[in-house]
Amino acid sequence: MEKTDRSLADLYYSTHSKSHELYERACQTLPSGVTHDGRFLSPFPIYVERASGSKKWDVDGNEYIDYWVGHGALILGHGHPKVMEAVKAQLEKGTHYGACHLLEIEWGEWVKKLIPSAEKVKFVSSGTEATLMAIRLARTFTEKNKIVKFEGHFHGWHDAVMPGVNPPFNIPSSPGIPKGVLDNTILCPSNNIEALETILKNDKDISAVIIEPTGGSFVAIPIRDGFLQKLRELTSKYGVLLIFDEVITGFRCSPGGAQEYYNIKPDLTTLAKILAGGFPGGAVTGRDDIMEYLEFKDPKWNRYKKIYHPGTFNANPFSASAGVAVLSEISTGEDIKKANSVAKYLRDELNRVIDKHDINWCAYGRFSGFRIFKGHDCQKRGKCDYEMCDYDPESLKSGGGSNLEKNFRMGMLLRGIDLSPSIAMTSSAHSMEDIDKTVAAFDETIKQMKEEKLI
Repeated sequence: MEKTDRSLADLYYSTHSKSHELYERACQTLPSGVTHDGRFLSPFPIYVERASGSKKWDVDGNEYIDYWVGHGALILGHGHPKVMEAVKAQLEKGTHYGACHLLEIEWGEWVKKLIPSAEKVKFVSSGTEATLMAIRLARTFTEKNKIVKFEGHFHGWHDAVMPGVNPPFNIPSSPGIPKGVLDNTILCPSNNIEALETILKNDKDISAVIIEPTGGSFVAIPIRDGFLQKLRELTSKYGVLLIFDEVITGFRCSPGGAQEYYNIKPDLTTLAKILAGGFPGGAVTGRDDIMEYLEFKDPKWNRYKKIYHPGTFNANPFSASAGVAVLSEISTGEDIKKANSVAKYLRDELNRVIDKHDINWCAYGRFSGFRIFKGHDCQKRGKCDYEMCDYDPESLKSGGGSNLEKNFRMGMLLRGIDLSPSIAMTSSAHSMEDIDKTVAAFDETIKQMKEEKLI
């Protein structure tokens, strides 16, 4: 972006006029003009027209290096040739059979091949549906009602998992949830194994503990070193099921997800995002003796315990074709290693710029995830071991404030970088040139924000 005396807001309006027009139109039909809360941006979001590789282009012709990567779904980047070839071939055959088909079997076989704990697989249409099903399975199998989740961890938007998502953790992240539902979800402080054991020891009605195995919101609240091993031991000790929510981490930490990386086998695993290669799709997988409650059995076999599960788009041919293509491609682990490598380099370079400007920000994360934490008093400033982070979880999930985030995002968008306000991710399509451009944009955005006294 050329040097100018105009403000961030003025530049944003002038270079995104078509997006502004579309947003005003959208507000006449869609609540706040958006279809996902994370896409909301004041004064208005960008409207994307096309995408390829690590880039996307908006309706005004602006090019962006994309770190949303489809909310984490696109480990191979936008429009990977093998994925596109697979869905184009499927398009010629039909979009929705309303019947069983070969691809759903192949898709499930790939999940079993890659995920260590997978014995049986059941497909759904989203990550939220996957965690809903996993919790219902746990309750059915154990004949107990309650679940334990950790503060700051995100498991979708259904009622049971709304407590403790965002600060303040003692208030559900959405209204409209009956107290009776909330009473069956117990919150545990993140990384606190002693608090968890107290909960499990004193409450015999707990069916499962659910966790994001790399930390709350993928990397926002880091998991402490050794915590997962203790968690597995504790849940086994008290006869409570362990659910790994691998909606993001599945196929991103390693071909077998976080459970392969950490060598820990949960009882149930939820999957989505990368699973379906950029199309809608999720799954629950796990132990056969738990998953069998989804099976049709002889009426003499606990007939009324069979979990009812329809779903119009479960394992639809489009999602299955993309899923088979992406899982076969990432199975070698090479694309995952590349995404992880560029993310590590990016985090280091962002922290170098932060140190240069001497501001209280920090770039941190792990695997192919990163987050720019703004407005903190931690003296380590990104130089700590991720798994030893002991910063306050509520502060980590709060960020630097809506006005600061808004101006930062506008500054980066003006310089061709699209970053999620919460967590950002790389793909194997991101190049070192992309990273260098991102770091330069970060440097220039901070300079302008300082000049305008926005930080």
